[in-house]
Amino acid sequence: MSDANTALAAALTAEHAAIFGYGVVGGHLDSNAAKETARRADTAHRTRRDALVARLASLSATAPPAAPAYTLPFEVTSRASAYKLAIALEEGTAEAWRVAVAATTGDVRKIALDALIDCAVRATAWRRTAKLAPITVPFPGVRS
Repeated sequence: MSDANTALAAALTAEHAAIFGYGVVGGHLDSNAAKETARRADTAHRTRRDALVARLASLSATAPPAAPAYTLPFEVTSRASAYKLAIALEEGTAEAWRVAVAATTGDVRKIALDALIDCAVRATAWRRTAKLAPITVPFPGVRS
């Protein structure tokens, strides 16, 4: 598998994990607005996942399947920890997409860049909702 295909497969794995994680996030939110934000995020990740599966198939590359479950980075027991998980999910997918930006070219790089930006914007929105500061990070997709 090429470096680009490997990076896309890793982004797909991150998308699978985000979809799983948003199922947990949604179960701990108490406002309709936050639940709708989580639904929109889940839908965005599902759309990206489906596009990645199709893209990898068109490249005759193997698309990694979703795992039956994923280990969360911490226990989610409240609205505050659900917000924290939503931020972690977006940061994790941003990290995978940042690698894909570096490994791809042309139209595929544009897809990866759009995904990175989308994840960064969503992480910022979750930080704002959670009232965490700073609400932005200097380099989305880069662990600090």
